[in-house]
Amino acid sequence: MTLTSIRTVDALTASVLAGEHGPLPSELVATSVFWIHHGTRLAGADTTYLNQYVLVRLGGSFGGCAFEAGEIDPAVCREASGTPLDVLLREAPRPLRMAALDAYLAEARPHTSAADAGEAEAVILPAGTPEVRAAARDRAIAGLLDIEAGTKVGLIGVVNPLVAAIREHGGVPLPCDFNLKTTRWGDPVTDDMHQVLDEAEAVIATGMTLGNGSFDTILDRCRSRGIPLVVYAQSGSAVARAFLGAGVTALSAEPFPFSQFSADPTRLYRYRTTASA
Repeated sequence: MTLTSIRTVDALTASVLAGEHGPLPSELVATSVFWIHHGTRLAGADTTYLNQYVLVRLGGSFGGCAFEAGEIDPAVCREASGTPLDVLLREAPRPLRMAALDAYLAEARPHTSAADAGEAEAVILPAGTPEVRAAARDRAIAGLLDIEAGTKVGLIGVVNPLVAAIREHGGVPLPCDFNLKTTRWGDPVTDDMHQVLDEAEAVIATGMTLGNGSFDTILDRCRSRGIPLVVYAQSGSAVARAFLGAGVTALSAEPFPFSQFSADPTRLYRYRTTASA
């Protein structure tokens, strides 16, 4: 089974469990499982972002996935560290399954190797304040979307600097998020993903959709409508990469450690398909 023939996350997981992309997960161990909870409020903003991540270390790679409050308890660090990877892929809560899958795919094919092979573009985020780094990251993400003025861009998972970046590219953002009611500029934020997917002419979605189970729906809807789907992924960046050319037209992949955890230069990796060029 080739990656471009895989249509769902469950099918991708099954192919990994069958050893179709590298070593059998039953022969590998999640050396470390850890949990991060942090808050961020950028200067001049009135929104505090509260994020939780579960992360898995496998060999030289890390996999991560964001989750909603209460989905996973910090005790998972003790319970899951040292667990065979196939057990996590089959039995763990969904965000931990996605983190384990991300770690496996990142170890099998690191983003650095893809950049060295010319399959991805490494983008250096500059040193500086959270505001400087967030703005640079979101410009890099929006730059993956080749749009005409007035294009309606569904934004599933709202980050205010990305709303601004879409506007800078001439797009009209259609924001959707479970945890926000308005953007920094007062734009209404819907929690109805289907409304946005019906109206949008292009979609940008966060990798957190892998953790909450909505990714397959977004992928299928964009495929059926023939509209571009850009994924910006801290969560599941190597998982989302598996769907390039199979619904995902471009990807901003930011493996752990994520940009918000450093003031030094860090990298993200931009992938494009022919359809997104």
